[in-house]
Amino acid sequence: MKEKEPATGGNPDELLAKYDKESAYRQNLGKWGWVVAFLAISLTVFHLWRALPTNGPLVFLLQGAVHLGTALGLIFLLYPARKTGIKKKGVPWYDVVLAFMSMGSIYYILFRYEWITGPARILGFETIDIVVATIGIILLLEATRRAVGIPIVVIAGLAILYGLYGTNIPYFGHGGFDWSGLARRLFYSSDAIFGTPIQISSTYIYLFLFFGVMLTKTGVGQYFNDLAFGATGRYTGGTAKAAVVASAMQGTVTGSSVANTVASGSFTIPMMKRARFKPEFAAATEASASTGGQIMPPIMGAAAFIMAEYVSSVSYSDIIIIGIIPALLYFASVFIGTHFEAKKQGITGLPKSQLPTMKGLLKRIDLLLPLVTIVYMLVSGFTPTTAALTGIATAFVISFFRKDTRMTPRDMINALEQGARVALPVIAACASAGIIVGIVVFTGLGGKIAGGLLNLAGDNLFLLLFFTMIACILLGMGLPTTANYVVTASMAAPALIAYGVPEVAAHFFVFYFGIIADITPPVCLAAYAGAGIARANPMKAGVTAFKLAIAGFIIPYVFVYNPVLVLQGATALTLIPVIITALIGMAAVSAAMMNYFVYKPYWFERILLLAGGIMLIIPENLPVELTGLALLIAIGLFQRMRKKRDEKNDPQTA
Repeated sequence: MKEKEPATGGNPDELLAKYDKESAYRQNLGKWGWVVAFLAISLTVFHLWRALPTNGPLVFLLQGAVHLGTALGLIFLLYPARKTGIKKKGVPWYDVVLAFMSMGSIYYILFRYEWITGPARILGFETIDIVVATIGIILLLEATRRAVGIPIVVIAGLAILYGLYGTNIPYFGHGGFDWSGLARRLFYSSDAIFGTPIQISSTYIYLFLFFGVMLTKTGVGQYFNDLAFGATGRYTGGTAKAAVVASAMQGTVTGSSVANTVASGSFTIPMMKRARFKPEFAAATEASASTGGQIMPPIMGAAAFIMAEYVSSVSYSDIIIIGIIPALLYFASVFIGTHFEAKKQGITGLPKSQLPTMKGLLKRIDLLLPLVTIVYMLVSGFTPTTAALTGIATAFVISFFRKDTRMTPRDMINALEQGARVALPVIAACASAGIIVGIVVFTGLGGKIAGGLLNLAGDNLFLLLFFTMIACILLGMGLPTTANYVVTASMAAPALIAYGVPEVAAHFFVFYFGIIADITPPVCLAAYAGAGIARANPMKAGVTAFKLAIAGFIIPYVFVYNPVLVLQGATALTLIPVIITALIGMAAVSAAMMNYFVYKPYWFERILLLAGGIMLIIPENLPVELTGLALLIAIGLFQRMRKKRDEKNDPQTA
């Protein structure tokens, strides 16, 4: 008898530790588990306490010091220096020392705040101040390496070297600080480590990450899956379409491509395989959809909060509204790609008996109330802090509506601890990204890079966009969403803005391409994680994910050439035609990528489908769009005739 195939190809926790640096933490802390629990719970309670309307956040240095200092201590206790230390029991003595040294160096700001913000600015910083700053910077970079990865540390290290020795670099030379001056600027100012990224992290981002934890505890994630399967499971390729819809909904509250892939994929990938999708395609579908979760409002990988600070012309509520249409276009493209693949493979939907019933779904519809509440409050103009607190409170109350979601005191304590744990990589990434941004600001490097890109592209906007895209993808291959956006917004977006691209469109352009790196070969970690679950070839899964997510490479160009898609100067009369033609065009491009339209295309038909799709996506050029539409209609009719002929000659065909 043939042995039953396992549901997954690897343990989810092991896959997360392998492909997601943020999840590679110690599993058995021993006696130090109590210390970690105390620090983590205290950090979450601190943020909830300071978020209350009667309190409000502390001044940026104090709030940031508590936020970052506690996080660094937790990182050294939780994350080993090497992955081999994950399964070892307890915490080595040297990591305990580093944990308390890192907390002490950051908490130093709390004890010396009056001096740092007062006399030190006039009389000069003392030697002890510079020594503490040096220790703090070194330990921050090491903590970031452990919790986030090497790439961002390398970039931050190069930025520091530029700040010290940049005068020796032709054309880009504007560094040349001594270490005392540079350390002081990086550690004690509002422009670097404690700059905008960590300020936003210590106020909005932490609360929204905790909101996501509360939703997980109340079973909203599983409800999203059930909703998706109930809505799409019975149609052609229903399991793959449900995976796309579920990931889109999950993306409203989460922000990690790899974590989303593993969490959702452990359930959806085996179902897609049982429906006869190839393992590589199942992995690619989940990876491309989970990566799209980072562009889905309202959270958008936590970068939306920082974007609202960087883009002067819009608020956070504007950002999430602007982001809806591009995100839906992205998911529509992936959804269409799964349809074409299912048609090509002859894969039908699931039987009704295997799908959630409408009655069962309606019984649990109250689980959506926290998300509805938080979106309503954001759009209504409430601050993100107030919206997050209200969402958290609503999720807590909703949990008591049924026995299986009711939170016990132990559950509440676990949620408080988990809130800190999920935030640690984001905090470290924001602080290290702040070093990069600080160097860019202090030295004028951003202007030099923008000028370099403009000179390289000449007077050609497409070349400028292409070079910027490559830079964002390369940076995105090693940086998490938030840090990636911070860096690209500081170094690449200014070149687009200088050319005349609207500010919102420029920032969305770099934001999208930084995220797409997660499914761009050869470094496509989300696809690799999905392949681990599906027991598929990782590179094949990455290439397939690239094909499915092709819209992610097209939509940002539409932002720039027709900013109406990001609601710049948009009216219903101008917006609706752009959306319709973009959808049709992306469907044609997806058909070319998936090698199926109405019927299996000849090689030249795939080329024409690709050309016709691009013609439809090109904005405000009616003759070109009509030509593209005519091409698609002609190919569709020709394929339909050929399909009927083949079916008549051989009923088993197609």
